[in-house]
Amino acid sequence: MKQMAFTYQSGLSSESVTLQNKIEMAEEIKDTSVISIKNLNVKTKDGDILKNINLQIPKNKIIVLLGPSGCGKTTLLKSLNRLTDLHKELKVSGQIIIDGQDIMKAGQNLSAMRQRMGLLSQRPFPLPASIYKNVAYGLKLKGIRSKKLIAHSVETNLKRVGLWNEVKDRLKSPATSLSIGQQQRLCLARGLAVKPTIILADEPTSALDPISTKIIENLFKDLKQHYTIILVTHVLRQALRLADHVVFMYYGEIIEQGHPDDILKNPKTAILKKYLVDGN
Repeated sequence: MKQMAFTYQSGLSSESVTLQNKIEMAEEIKDTSVISIKNLNVKTKDGDILKNINLQIPKNKIIVLLGPSGCGKTTLLKSLNRLTDLHKELKVSGQIIIDGQDIMKAGQNLSAMRQRMGLLSQRPFPLPASIYKNVAYGLKLKGIRSKKLIAHSVETNLKRVGLWNEVKDRLKSPATSLSIGQQQRLCLARGLAVKPTIILADEPTSALDPISTKIIENLFKDLKQHYTIILVTHVLRQALRLADHVVFMYYGEIIEQGHPDDILKNPKTAILKKYLVDGN
């Protein structure tokens, strides 16, 4: 990936240099984007949920969708793997291009597309099975039958989420016997086992205690070396801790976006300024 070089050019004002640097950053994101969203709209008979969303999501970064409850963050996340299809009352238009392929076009293999995306919900949803079978489940769906390969993958992915040492002696125990924080890490391991390239996380720490929250956040920091992570949150502190790029949404629209040090510490719009004061 090319390096961004922000250099001062003689004869340019500081404002011009700042503008140039932002343009270079935008070009960098565009060049490395794994997801390109163009003119995305989601509507119901009662009104708009998402309004003309245009967004470039760079590879191997943590992108935080920030905003108050009901602003469209989760709907945008669900649009990325077309879970919006499950809601027949929604009318969706626009383009979502992932690795050069528009997933909104008819005839897409939705199962294969969704396997490229791990999904973490607000609360963990382990399968009603053992810890081992939870991680092995996706592998078997992909047609992998080798017990040796499955066992290796289960161990590898439980280690990746820092859970192996906690459960290695009780892999046959029900997944529901784990704590909520452990269940969330188990669900993450289950998603990683099918080798996605993108992780969608919808307020994944909202039901967790501070210690489990810190573990999940540290995992995301490590995992972004290999995955693109799109995280929904309404917690400003979490956005500052994790985000490489923040997208602030309000009533279905993108109001501001950029590096957290830029938009969260120096907001340009009155809406974001008010949210930073009143919402956190």
